[in-house]
Amino acid sequence: MWFFYFYRMTTFDQFFFNIFNYYKKRCPKKANSIAIFYITLLQSTVLLFVSVFFIVFLKQMKMSSMASDKVWMLFCVAAIGLYFKNWIAYSGKKRVALNAKKTGVKSKSYSIYLLLLLPLAILGLSVILLQA
Repeated sequence: MWFFYFYRMTTFDQFFFNIFNYYKKRCPKKANSIAIFYITLLQSTVLLFVSVFFIVFLKQMKMSSMASDKVWMLFCVAAIGLYFKNWIAYSGKKRVALNAKKTGVKSKSYSIYLLLLLPLAILGLSVILLQA
């Protein structure tokens, strides 16, 4: 239990709680599921962007380490792993502890439209980088 005392909120945690609190008012029963899906989508697009960067970098260095279909399969497995990690993390004691810490401190609030456009922007950057 002492782990939660020293745990700090990451940016993804703040994004999760902003989405969670926004949808908690509109559809309280699905708010946690929507927020988990959003944070998984965001982390998956960041993973995609980093992966595409390394693919382009290794292609420029004329190195071939994995076939393209294996890379996409690895990305899909990692995205599923991210979903289960987020499901376990944000459905249990960690969410309750972070929410309790968040109530005492004024945290940064982000625009919901900016948060919803963020994965699309990262996905667009990934596609542009993949075309290069």
